Amino acid sequence: MQDTTWQLPDWLSAQNAQEIGLWEYGLLPTEKVPFSEEVRALCRDNACGRYGTSWSCPPAVGTVDECRARCLAYPHVLVFSAKYDLEDSFDFEGMQAGMRAFKTVCARLDNAARKHLTRFMLLGNESCGRCEKCTYPDAPCRFPERLYPAIEGHGIMVNQQGSPFYAEDASAMQRSHKRIASTFPISRV
Repeated sequence: MQDTTWQLPDWLSAQNAQEIGLWEYGLLPTEKVPFSEEVRALCRDNACGRYGTSWSCPPAVGTVDECRARCLAYPHVLVFSAKYDLEDSFDFEGMQAGMRAFKTVCARLDNAARKHLTRFMLLGNESCGRCEKCTYPDAPCRFPERLYPAIEGHGIMVNQQGSPFYAEDASAMQRSHKRIASTFPISRV
């Protein structure tokens, strides 16, 4: 990111970030993260079809207040995005491919963070999708250490106007027909 207020945590170099697949990234005080019941309402309305079917989505992740409290236990958030080329703004297949590829970027970042941090939380895009059929609510998650709860399920909309992330995402979206999937881990730095 070009703004000098955006920086990397000590454990993540610019070269590392590029190898992981991060496009834009930076640290932000966690208290600036906007939480919204309106975003959670999209989940309750089952906009993505995953409400009540996954450990990474509501209601399994708790209330927005519980999610906020978990996030605010960390002083900083690493906001990051990845970029995937689309043929045009109607390229649904490209969007789906980008969504799947972004999960790989999250896994790479998770692996890098585990080498340096003893405690962190990674929020991902959409629902988990790691297992063909999630065990929710009948049994514990099969891979709790690799579960990346949905950022939207926490009541956070990163590309919402008024969000500290919005200007970056909006200007990047206006520059070209690119999909920017944004999410972040909240980590101890």
